[in-house]
Amino acid sequence: MAHARNLSVVLLFAVSLMTGWAAAPASAQDYPNKPVTLIVPYPPGGATDAISRIIQEAMSQALGQQVVIENVGGAGGMIAAAKAARAAPDGYTIHIHQVALAAGMTMYKNLSFDAEKDFVTIGLINTATSVWAARADLPPKDVKELVAWMKAPGNNPKIAHAGVGSFGHLAGVLVAQELGVPSTQVPYRGAGPALNDLLAGQVDMSSQSAVQSGPLVKAGKLKGYAIIGRNRFAGLPELPTMGELGYKKLDLDFWHMLLAPAGTPRPIIDKLNAALRHALKDARVARTFADGGMDIFPQSQQTPEAAAALLKSELKLWGDVIKANNITPAQ
Repeated sequence: MAHARNLSVVLLFAVSLMTGWAAAPASAQDYPNKPVTLIVPYPPGGATDAISRIIQEAMSQALGQQVVIENVGGAGGMIAAAKAARAAPDGYTIHIHQVALAAGMTMYKNLSFDAEKDFVTIGLINTATSVWAARADLPPKDVKELVAWMKAPGNNPKIAHAGVGSFGHLAGVLVAQELGVPSTQVPYRGAGPALNDLLAGQVDMSSQSAVQSGPLVKAGKLKGYAIIGRNRFAGLPELPTMGELGYKKLDLDFWHMLLAPAGTPRPIIDKLNAALRHALKDARVARTFADGGMDIFPQSQQTPEAAAALLKSELKLWGDVIKANNITPAQ
């Protein structure tokens, strides 16, 4: 009897294992069989929300299920990231984020998640360049003269930005750090108010979206000195990149990527990555990005591995900047 019972236990154990093995690939094979929620870390109307909506329809077509956007604002995008990190790793909750995710890991204390450990990357979406712009009546004609002006006693340039932890803030801090110049960082409640005061001459300079500031530079309402990004901006082809001028650490791109909770099966990640690639190949999507002054990552860089490598490097870059400059959310 004991032998029979033992045999039954072994058989039941074997059956349960086989059932589990069969269920795992089947769930990935059937994925998705319901809508997929894309958590956006900012309210509607911002750049990250806009990019989510640009790829939403094409990704839905590729997956055969609707991608539903859920906007979760607060704490520089960290509340949304925490929610996404805690979601079930089944592919039905994914997350879009940008430079603020890398910065937030150092800037915000006691976070309930770790960007590298609690997420798996799906793929890279786009980059956007910025212009190092100044009020129209600022005297310097080029970056060399600008550095000299910024270092001159009594000038103490005022650099406007969209808020603590924003890309404009971090870029402004790093520009001042790399140029070796003093500065006063002036925070605003968003990019719009910062740009308005720059146009009014209330502040001296700022890192501004190329697509927004380009026409203003052309019209003489702002002065453009250089591009903050890896590539020149087609709208202002005469402006060199900071990297071309020798400031390699200022080859900065404002990027977006898709992520999923850690533990999401690789077959599901691959399906999501394929859907993202499908969206980025879509002619309407590509045209919308181009019209907005944004570049889609090359196909060779649209892999989960490339996204993971970028996130790792950005975590170190912005972590070092934040520590060196004692940046905190309360600033």
